[in-house]
Amino acid sequence: MAPDLTEGLVDVCTRLYQRRLTFSTGGNISVRDGDRVYITPSGRNKGMLKRGDIVTVDMDGRALQGGKPSIETGFHLAIYKMRPEVQAVVHCHPQYCTALAVMGAPMRTGLTPEGVLLLGDVPLVPYGTPGTKDLVRLLASYCVDHDALLMARHGALTMGKDLEEAFNRMEELEFQAHMQFLVGDAEEIPLEERRRILGLP
Repeated sequence: MAPDLTEGLVDVCTRLYQRRLTFSTGGNISVRDGDRVYITPSGRNKGMLKRGDIVTVDMDGRALQGGKPSIETGFHLAIYKMRPEVQAVVHCHPQYCTALAVMGAPMRTGLTPEGVLLLGDVPLVPYGTPGTKDLVRLLASYCVDHDALLMARHGALTMGKDLEEAFNRMEELEFQAHMQFLVGDAEEIPLEERRRILGLP
C-alpha cells in the first residue's frame, strides 16, 4: 500500500465522520494510484478506520490486499475508467443532501459563488439498488459531465483530482443543501454573474 495515499484516505474518512457527512457504516471513499485503487472496507464505521483496514483492488475489482472492499467498488472503478483525471471519489450520506435526494428535489448550487465554482450543475441520479450493476449503469450516464451528484434515496457523490478536492466538494455540497433548506425560494445568482464567476482566475 502507498503510505501517503492510504493515510490520506483514513484522514478524509475521519474528517467526513467528524463533520457529520457520514454516519455509522454508510458511504465509501477511494483514491486511485495508477492501476490500483485503495477503498474503504465493507460494513465498517468510517470514523474508526485505521490504515491497515483499507482494501487494495485492481481496476477489475479484484482484491489485492486487505479484507472485503465496499459493495460499491463497481461504481468507483467505473468512474476511474471513464474519467482518468479523477483520482478520488467520495460517496456518503450527508443529512441535507440525503433529504433532498429522498424528496426528489433539485439541488440549487447557484445560491452562493462557492456553489457555482466548486460544484456546478448537480443532477439527481435515479434510484438504483446499492451494490448492483444497475446503480453502476445509472451513475455512469451522469458522471461524465459532473463532479458532484445526488443519488435518489441514497446520498451524495463527489469526485476530484485528489482526496482534498473530492472532500471539499462533498463539504460544499452539504453546505449548499443546508442553505437550500434555510433560504427557501430565495433567488439564485443571475446567469450572467455565474458566467463571470466561472471566468475568474
